[in-house]
Amino acid sequence: MELNVSELFNENISSRELELTIKDDGFYYGGEYIKLLQPMNFSGTLNKVESIFILVGRLHCLLQLTCSRCFEKFPYAVDISITEKFTNSANGDEEIIFINSDIIDITEILENNIILNLPIKRLCRENCKGLCQKCGTNLNYSECQCKNDDIDPRLAKLKDMFFTD
Repeated sequence: MELNVSELFNENISSRELELTIKDDGFYYGGEYIKLLQPMNFSGTLNKVESIFILVGRLHCLLQLTCSRCFEKFPYAVDISITEKFTNSANGDEEIIFINSDIIDITEILENNIILNLPIKRLCRENCKGLCQKCGTNLNYSECQCKNDDIDPRLAKLKDMFFTD
């Protein structure tokens, strides 16, 4: 969704209220497709201070993420505050996003803020047991029959020293 800010260049208007609902399927991040289960809802304001536009508001949406341990899909609620600055004049400030027209791609801004707030380790639940390393069984639902006697071959002789029958 593109946001036209040409009216804010007018000296009489310095603020604009925003209530946006962006219906999108999802987006890619780091080779993973992040699906949107509910539309992105953004409410906030776009203010103009001299030549800088300041976007301030709150974003709500529901994502579908993949668990880092068991690879199951799970819903993840996003509720974040957003503050971004834009300008159409080159000033060299790295924290201000440069726009070269009267259009701001609000969808890209919201997706980038979602990405910045995603957890590093995505878990379907706090106590997720993950998958068995040998057979691939999801340990959250059942126990596998694999033997857990994985011994480093370099230390196998030490086992014989301590456990003599």
